Amino acid sequence: MRIGKLPNDVLDRLILEPIKKWGIHRSEVLTSPSVGEDCAAVKLGDDICILSTDPITGAAEGIGRLAVNINANDIASAGGEVIGLMVTTLLPADITEAEIAAITEELYKSANEAGIMILGGHTEVTDAVSRPVISCTAVGRCGRFVSSGGAKVGDKLIMTKYAAIEGTHIIYADNRSFWEDKLTEAEKAECESLSDMLSVAAEGKAAAQAGASAMHDVTEGGILGACHEVSECAGLGVTVYEDKIPLLDASRRICSVCGINPLRLISSGSMLICAPDEDKMLSALEKEGIRAAVIGEITDGERLVCRNGKTEILAPPTSDELYAAAAKIKRETDLSAK
Repeated sequence: MRIGKLPNDVLDRLILEPIKKWGIHRSEVLTSPSVGEDCAAVKLGDDICILSTDPITGAAEGIGRLAVNINANDIASAGGEVIGLMVTTLLPADITEAEIAAITEELYKSANEAGIMILGGHTEVTDAVSRPVISCTAVGRCGRFVSSGGAKVGDKLIMTKYAAIEGTHIIYADNRSFWEDKLTEAEKAECESLSDMLSVAAEGKAAAQAGASAMHDVTEGGILGACHEVSECAGLGVTVYEDKIPLLDASRRICSVCGINPLRLISSGSMLICAPDEDKMLSALEKEGIRAAVIGEITDGERLVCRNGKTEILAPPTSDELYAAAAKIKRETDLSAK
């Protein structure tokens, strides 16, 4: 099978349908596993506990910081605050103690900066991996749970920041020497700044307070994949306008060289918000200094994307473009080394 998340139809058939068939339901659990729903919500007395889990598998550099931000983003997308992380770290046999210490320091430093406690976890060296893999379970709480599937017909689709943030960061950071003569100094500076854009905690809080009907962290499959997942999760249609999606110059250049679509590239750091009142939402985000753009709307029709003056069916997410970029860079690097 292709590398990356399972395609939504395969995920539904092999994972979600068996859960519906064989799984039990408890009254404390407020959500059911579904495509596009990143968090579970559990009612505990007067509080709602939110849980989410995600691994970091597509990056080599900065995985400690990515692990913290990506998992915290899922909780923020549900309108919650992260309390702590359980961390599982799988390490290759050739790793050194110094490298383990560096990953640990980055993980703890990033968690401390975000006010997140490391609750525990598991660390082991195994021949099952060829490079470090971190998988976290985030534990959070909220007053009002915002579901990824809560969109309503007529809601505006609002995205924060830019498309392809995380993917651009990873492709550049993992291959700096490859990009040395291919990017301008301004584009390199843009790439270096992206690690500071990976959190969506601020927009999650602001959007929840401003009445978001649904929120979704833009991860694998990029912004177009996220738009499809939000509408699928709600059982509704969507219309997306590609020319309204903001993109950094560095992302355009890197994706052009790699021959990939930036709108299908992993983009943690951007949040997709469904808002019944676009003016109220944009005002709330602007007040927090968060760039945002209206890129579409939820409908009761088909899932569509408008590009170059034409309207087409919006395809569901497949293997993220990150893997195609990594393969292209490896091929070119191997050729230049001969």
